[in-house]
Amino acid sequence: MAAVSVHAAMTDSPRHGRSVETWKRHIVGQLKHRDRSQHDRYQELIRFYTRLLEKTRLTKGILSGSLRRPSSGGCCSVSTLLEQTDQLKKTAGELAYQVLELQQQTRTRERRLEEQQYRLKEEELRLAGAFDSRGTLQQQVVQVQLENAALKTKYDELLELQRREEAELRKEKLRGDRLLETMIQEKQQAAAHMNSRNQRRSRAREAHLQNERQSATMSKVTVESCFSAPSSRSTSPQCLPPLESREGGHSRLFRSLSASSPRILSSFRDLFQRGRGHSVCSMEEDLVFPVRVSLYARVPVRALQVLEAHEQGINAVRFSSSSHLLATGGTDREVKVWEVRSGSLTHRATLDGSTGGITCIEFDPSGFRILAASYDKSALLWRLDDSVAKLTLTGHRRKVTAARFSGCLHHVVTGSEDRSIRMWDLQRAACVEVLEVSSSCSDLVCSENSVISGHFDSRIRVWDTRLLRCVQELPARGKVTSLDISSDHRLLLSCCRDDSLQLVDLRGHSNERVCFRAEGFKCGSDSSKAVIRYLNAPPLFSPDGCFLAAGSADGAVYIWNVSTGNLETRLPDRHSSSISAVAWSLSGEYIVSVDKSRRAVLWSDI
Repeated sequence: MAAVSVHAAMTDSPRHGRSVETWKRHIVGQLKHRDRSQHDRYQELIRFYTRLLEKTRLTKGILSGSLRRPSSGGCCSVSTLLEQTDQLKKTAGELAYQVLELQQQTRTRERRLEEQQYRLKEEELRLAGAFDSRGTLQQQVVQVQLENAALKTKYDELLELQRREEAELRKEKLRGDRLLETMIQEKQQAAAHMNSRNQRRSRAREAHLQNERQSATMSKVTVESCFSAPSSRSTSPQCLPPLESREGGHSRLFRSLSASSPRILSSFRDLFQRGRGHSVCSMEEDLVFPVRVSLYARVPVRALQVLEAHEQGINAVRFSSSSHLLATGGTDREVKVWEVRSGSLTHRATLDGSTGGITCIEFDPSGFRILAASYDKSALLWRLDDSVAKLTLTGHRRKVTAARFSGCLHHVVTGSEDRSIRMWDLQRAACVEVLEVSSSCSDLVCSENSVISGHFDSRIRVWDTRLLRCVQELPARGKVTSLDISSDHRLLLSCCRDDSLQLVDLRGHSNERVCFRAEGFKCGSDSSKAVIRYLNAPPLFSPDGCFLAAGSADGAVYIWNVSTGNLETRLPDRHSSSISAVAWSLSGEYIVSVDKSRRAVLWSDI
């Protein structure tokens, strides 16, 4: 029956194919063979048991017959029969015991057989499940192969598209470079034309000035006492009537004069000793360079606009060379471009692509591109008309803390906490030189044929880009958090962790230094070295080089007058946290300060 049930169970699933049927026939044959062997063994036991029963019945019949017959054989035959009876009973008992043992063995083997049949069914079910899984996996393999083939085809198409786009990109780069060169040539031609016109005007002015000097030698000149009087914020117009008459009614703004009257008189004598092409009689030249004592930078006195510029803290801010655009970068991994119009900031564009917070921002001299350093160990380059990064410069092992354009428009310098300074060629998008340093770089500036870097080991290093080595080390008063250089590349400003600004004269070998401090001024930080540079206020020169601006941990902007060495003004109450960066427009009209609580403030004297 077990073999029949197994066979019936196996014939219930004809869907497994020819291989399954082969296994079934093999298993059924084994079960039949075992059934026959066990059946033959039990047949011998049954026959032995049947003979035993027959002998028992025969013995009982003999005994019953002998008991019914009268005793005629005597005591001997009865005793003999009793002995035989006892012997038969003993034999019957032994046989019955053997029968019980054989029955017990039979039941044990039946149970074992049932267990084997149960396990056999389980194995059959597992085998069927394995075949089903195998079929499913084969289908999945076929499907994955088809998907892989489709992905391979799509990848080949994208690769071909990338090649075409790269070719187009190279063409556009070449076109852009040609346009830039054309623009530079046109500007050079315009500058040459302007210089030629200025020279002609200068010669005419010199002739006129020569005539005036000749007439002046024949007349007596009286110097008014107003020149020796103490100076104020703006010089009185009544003290300078000759200058006003020469300007034809155009008024000029004058900063306070720290010099005494002999110095002013010497400056006037210098006017008449200037060489060709440097006369100051022109109205246009007076408005731009008014006698070299009138400075047109404006010290801000009020906040024009306060806005939440980013979703997270702001680390960097920069004006373009035209002062019409402003760029900010923050921990939210975005660079935002703002238009400065009539004393307000208007959002113009958002530049994406960085996978880490922005640490530094720089406009190129033409004002068409923006360079930014990032926490993601790279520097990125955007065009203002495209929100997607044009280039990504990778190679630093830690976050990039500074990224600046060098003297050439196609060269960039970056500094990092991995103790290296890298020089990049933007045309090849490749690193061309690596300068190893013994300390992490916090900031850097570029001058002619040199790079100046500030470091956490309280050192400022000057690198010669032609020799590719450090040619000078300047001591700082503490960890350097930022650097800035004047427009004429003569003065270097550094902000240090000892809550001071240090101004270094780069013209001589002595490198004279002047320190600026103020009560309440403190470089803010998060007590983490990784954010020292970005949570401290990077100091900036005013465009004319006469004022310094820096943000403090108390949320105020401090402005120093370089000529006097004193604090000019303090702008409080607009920031609720430590100021992280300050920018001064090249027009001298605006200052923008940003902090780590997402706030940007536009300051001016309007």
